Amino acid sequence: MPEPEKIKILFIINSAAGNKATDWPALIEDYFAPLNYIVELFTLPQDCNIQSIQEKINQFAAQQVVAVGGDGTVKLVAECLIQKNIPIGILPAGSANGMAKELGISEKPEEALHTLTNGLLKKIHVTRVNDQLCVHLSDIGFNAFLIKKFETQKRRGMWGYLKASLKVLLNHPRMQVEMEIDKKKVKMNAAMIVIANATKYGSGAVINPVGKLDDAMFEVIVLKKISLHEIYKMTFSHAMIDPAKTEIFQTNALKMRSVTRAHFQVDGEYLGKVNEVNASIITDALQMIVPAEVSNV
Repeated sequence: MPEPEKIKILFIINSAAGNKATDWPALIEDYFAPLNYIVELFTLPQDCNIQSIQEKINQFAAQQVVAVGGDGTVKLVAECLIQKNIPIGILPAGSANGMAKELGISEKPEEALHTLTNGLLKKIHVTRVNDQLCVHLSDIGFNAFLIKKFETQKRRGMWGYLKASLKVLLNHPRMQVEMEIDKKKVKMNAAMIVIANATKYGSGAVINPVGKLDDAMFEVIVLKKISLHEIYKMTFSHAMIDPAKTEIFQTNALKMRSVTRAHFQVDGEYLGKVNEVNASIITDALQMIVPAEVSNV
C-alpha cells in the first residue's frame, strides 16, 4: 500500500512574543519528526506585513497554518486566511494568549502541540472594527488606556496589570457616546465599551458572559462605571454582571460616536485615540484547530 500523503503545516513564529522561556522551533521539530507531516518554520521579520505571510502560505502550499505567538500573531495569520479552507492552529507564546484560552488550548507546550494533530475544527466569526480585523476583543475607553499604560511599565504579569489598573482608575474620565444598534440610537455615559467576539480577556477577566464564537452576532458591552471591585469580580470571582453598571447588546453591526476622542485597542494592540467606531461581523470566517473536548462548546 502507498504511504498516506504528508500534510504540509506552516508555523508562523513571532520570536518577539511575550513568552520567551520556550524554545518553540526545537519543540516543533522534535514533536513532528516521527509524524506524517512536512513542517516549515517561518520566523516573522521585524518589518513583517500581511503580504509577506500570504506569499509564504501560497509558496509552501500550506494545508494548515499555526500562529506561534500571542493574539497579535493570531490576528496576522487570520488576516491571510479569512473564509479560506485552511485550518489555523495556535501555539500560545504571547503574554496573555487570550484567544488560545478562549478556545481551550493549553499553555503547556506538549498539550498545545497535541491539539494540532489530534484536535477538531471549529468555525468562528470575526469582526471588522474601523477596518481592523478583530478575532478576540476590541474596546474603547478604560482597557485600551490600561494597555497603553501597561506597555510602558517594567513590571508585567497580574500584579503589573493591577498596578496599571490603579493608575488608570485615578485619571480616566467617562465617555459620552451615541450608538446605533439595529437601527436604534442609544445615548449613554460609559467608562468602557467592548466589541466582543470572545468572552474573556487573557487576564481571565470575564467581560462577555453571553458570547459565542460560532453564532451570527457579536456583543457590545457597555461598562458604565469601573471600580476596583468590578475589576476583581471580572478577574477572580467571575460573579454575574451588575445590570446597573453593565449593559450588553447583541448585534451584527455597530456605529458609535464619542463626544471626545478616547483610547482604542484591537486584539491587544493599542491604536491611539478615536471618536468613531464602526463594527460589522464576518460569519464562518475562520477554521480553528481546537481540543476535541471543546470543539462543540
